[in-house]
Amino acid sequence: MSEMIAVYDAVGNEIGAEERAIVYAEGLWHASAGVLVRSLDGARVYVHRRTDTKAVFAGMHDCLAGGVLDPGEDPAQAAIRELGEELGIDLAPTDPRPTHVVTTSWDGEWAGKPMRCHLFAYEIRSDGPFRHQPEEVADAWWWTDAELRTHLSDPTWPFVPDTRTLIPQLLR
Repeated sequence: MSEMIAVYDAVGNEIGAEERAIVYAEGLWHASAGVLVRSLDGARVYVHRRTDTKAVFAGMHDCLAGGVLDPGEDPAQAAIRELGEELGIDLAPTDPRPTHVVTTSWDGEWAGKPMRCHLFAYEIRSDGPFRHQPEEVADAWWWTDAELRTHLSDPTWPFVPDTRTLIPQLLR
């Protein structure tokens, strides 16, 4: 059986569940949670390149560790789950939880198909260590906000389009 993910309406209410492939093929509204990892001193952002085998935005760069929400899953819990899965940052109950940064929606196209997603972004401070999930992360490094902005000023630089909508509110 295919993976089931939460389906949302256009205003951000969870209304059911559907197979991931159907959500992507039909452009159904869904939700994702992502975590911006800043260094402990707040001066740098952890940027990564997605693997070429990802189903969505393969090989593109991103500054959020994240993924889609499971049916009934709280966005903050999804963010914590994804942080552990993608970057190997497993938060203990005593660790500071990611703080909510911004919520927005992305309604665009990917590979010629509609893609509609409610985005929940969080931030955490950590200097690692990081343990990349090989199916998700091809490479990663630290950049200042200014370095990331410089790369983003090039419209041909392959950066995930949904995170691009959040960048003005995520960077300093």
